Amino acid sequence: MPANNVNVDLLKRLCETPGIPGREERVRKLISSEIAGLFDEITTDPLGNLICRRLPRVGKRKAGKESKGAKGTRPKRVSMLCHMDQIGFYVRHIDDKGFIRVAPAGGFDTRNLFSRRVLVVTDTGDLPGVMNPGGRPVHIASDEDRKKIPDPKELIVDIGLTPEQVRRRVKIGDYVVYSEPFLEIGTKLVSQAMDNRVACWLGIEAVRALEDSNSGHSCELIVIFTTQEEVGLRGARTGSHAVQADIGIGIDVTLSCDTPGVPGDEAVTEHGKGFGLHVMDSSFISDHGLLADIEALAKKSRIPYQRTILLRGGQDGAAAQQAASGARAVGIVVGTRYIHTTTEMIDRGDLAAARDILAAWIPTIA
Repeated sequence: MPANNVNVDLLKRLCETPGIPGREERVRKLISSEIAGLFDEITTDPLGNLICRRLPRVGKRKAGKESKGAKGTRPKRVSMLCHMDQIGFYVRHIDDKGFIRVAPAGGFDTRNLFSRRVLVVTDTGDLPGVMNPGGRPVHIASDEDRKKIPDPKELIVDIGLTPEQVRRRVKIGDYVVYSEPFLEIGTKLVSQAMDNRVACWLGIEAVRALEDSNSGHSCELIVIFTTQEEVGLRGARTGSHAVQADIGIGIDVTLSCDTPGVPGDEAVTEHGKGFGLHVMDSSFISDHGLLADIEALAKKSRIPYQRTILLRGGQDGAAAQQAASGARAVGIVVGTRYIHTTTEMIDRGDLAAARDILAAWIPTIA
């Protein structure tokens, strides 16, 4: 498959499907519709994780049942963890004028919350709106007003309806997401929710690449599309305990601060230099042996990569590593500019490289 041949339509649909922590059901439904024929067993656990099990393969032939090793042991079990949720808000209050107040679900830099188009997701339909901080506009703001960075509790969502109409259509616990169009800009792809629909894309497309290439694999591969990562790896913890993999692969985005105003030693990744081979973050340290294996294969296969260390933040690979009696774990990541904004940007080639290393490495695991 050519390096930059990526299924942009699928990524666009994933990014434009709303789903915040605890409300991933629409994303789960989309993924379920895309993975027909790729897995032998698909289940949804009580926390909403979509657990997709693929038995060992010899070429196109299904194993039919778990293959046994030479000593009667089960095949090595490998999990790929791809979280479905995006950062967003829950409706927490509707005031007497019909303005909606929200509670964040996930981490926000409040400097990026001004004047945003949003979607209010309700049981009876999606309602477009705008989100702004309360207070005076620039024409009548004081010097002190202009310096202030509002707290999320000061944000209001205006959906252009009367108070009575708002109360009829919106309730406490409905949710709000950014609503901006997906863009293709040069070699880049831009959207809200790249974090972490990129991983959902990889969880589908890496397995599809395995299937299309007629590559067999002796491991049992379990892709877990997880819930509630943005609020503490919650779905990955329960899913990993249920699966008890031998090897866990945390699939995620990471920072790409190769932009003006950031020192080079804090860039984490650079666009166009390949997938990120994730060494460590504040939640886990990748298994040294797995790092070496993947690096050697990337070099042999001429798949571009870069080693990454994130000083703050975590990802689902940590949950796989710490579940039950533990697992060897590693992270495969895609560098993303302007993360946790409406303009999250990835490089096509980096995305393709992440897919290609996963599709190349899985058949080598024995």
